[in-house]
Amino acid sequence: MKSLVATLAVCLLLSSASQPARAQSRTRRAPAQRRTSSAPRSTPNRTQTNAARIQLSDQIKNLTRFIYLYGRLSKDLEVVSAQAESADVARRTKASLIANFANLREGLDQLERQFRFTPGLERSYPRLQGAAAKIEEAEASAAANQFDRAGRQLVEVVSQLTDVLVEM
Repeated sequence: MKSLVATLAVCLLLSSASQPARAQSRTRRAPAQRRTSSAPRSTPNRTQTNAARIQLSDQIKNLTRFIYLYGRLSKDLEVVSAQAESADVARRTKASLIANFANLREGLDQLERQFRFTPGLERSYPRLQGAAAKIEEAEASAAANQFDRAGRQLVEVVSQLTDVLVEM
């Protein structure tokens, strides 16, 4: 019985001795400091940023596919427009090509608006700004039968969009 009482006494001493040690190991933390700034910072959340990246990459893909097809069509249009009997085919092909320029421009306009008005994405907007206008210039060049110049303008837009994507 004496050994049981001695064991219990040792256990109580050990348990009571360990409690103050735990209480002393706690550190007091300072209250969190709040940042105060004159202008609220707008940071995009990851979902918005990833969605914008996906849309930007989709525009790059669409534009590069168009450039691939445009290269073939522009060479054919240059050859066919010189032949009088194929003028009607060239006119229809050119009209559908110009319509595709309009679709590209509309897609880039929408992307520019999204970057301009979405909080956190507006810092990338200045690099994206003017891409739709360059597509419009390329459209005008193609309408004026300056197919090579229009192709170069399209390549510049792809380069611009790629730079924006890398910056993000």
